[in-house]
Amino acid sequence: MDDRIHEHAETLVDWSGRIESGDDVVLSVDEGAHDLAVAVAEVLGERGANLLSVYRSDEIQRAYLRAHDDDFDADPEFERALYANADSVLLLGGTRNTAGRGDVPDDRQQAFARAREDIREARLATDWVSTLHPTRALAQQAGMAFEAYRDFVYDATLRDWESLAAEMDRLKTILDSGTEVHIDAPGTDLTLSIEGRTAVNSAASVAYDSHNLPSGEVFTAPADAEGEVTFDVPMTVRGKTLRDVHLVFEDGEVVDYSATAGEETLAALLDTDDGARRLGELGVGMNRGIDRYTDNILFDEKMAETFHLALGRAYDACLPADEAGNDSAIHVDLIADTSEDATLSVDGEVIQRNGVFRWEDEF
Repeated sequence: MDDRIHEHAETLVDWSGRIESGDDVVLSVDEGAHDLAVAVAEVLGERGANLLSVYRSDEIQRAYLRAHDDDFDADPEFERALYANADSVLLLGGTRNTAGRGDVPDDRQQAFARAREDIREARLATDWVSTLHPTRALAQQAGMAFEAYRDFVYDATLRDWESLAAEMDRLKTILDSGTEVHIDAPGTDLTLSIEGRTAVNSAASVAYDSHNLPSGEVFTAPADAEGEVTFDVPMTVRGKTLRDVHLVFEDGEVVDYSATAGEETLAALLDTDDGARRLGELGVGMNRGIDRYTDNILFDEKMAETFHLALGRAYDACLPADEAGNDSAIHVDLIADTSEDATLSVDGEVIQRNGVFRWEDEF
């Protein structure tokens, strides 16, 4: 077994999950993540944690959803109880088919997502962390040879997280004290209100309110949005490709939209519920170990010289204690490149130009 798999497992358990002896851990294992699951189980055993593993598969979910009549149980107590009684949930991604649910109707996937809101909330209440084990399907989706893709994954994941956390804290400090973000780029002229919000230094650890490994972004929850934005990084959502998504916002809500590919899927996402047309997140990528797009949101949204916005649910960590924030059954990230002809300003001051921050020499 590749030694980096063991290092990945130790980073996930110790740095990301901060798991200790006696913790009750649910290990959710995707069909292609077996080797990582074995390594994680070994580390959890060494730490004295309690382990329950569950198996995930797009093929299994496809079979279930295609056979169902859309009348999903709105609160499956048995599954909610699993997460309600867990201290930590470790989600190991690693699909063998990136389009495994591509022929499941959008409305059925929406109904399933809405029915699972309580389950999602129970899982989000734990110290959960999502990570990814490299598979050949993911390498193919990224347009890379498998060996090269493995190197890419580990370069992005096995980093000096303490040093990156210190750098990202500079941006968090600016956003925490700011009131308004303006993004100017080709096809984008967007103003976001962030007054009273708290930015998250997403340094790949629950100690930072960060739940992805790899991570490397700073994100917050906009209170309002006005203007237009174009996302030039293609993404696969629900097995469908979204390309060149353009959104127009008025009073914080999407009032017009288009896409050169996946427009029907985009429309279905926006119609999920009232909150799906509003923003739940603004994120700025800062992980320079991610040096190319791979059509995988776990990596692409963390890439340096990008920003992303999420339609749907806002994370509580960004919100004042007395505010619920935007609520939705979805949280769908869309990404834009800022490496050319782009500026990101906070309260009128440019803090990033063409992907370079003001504290960097190239600025």
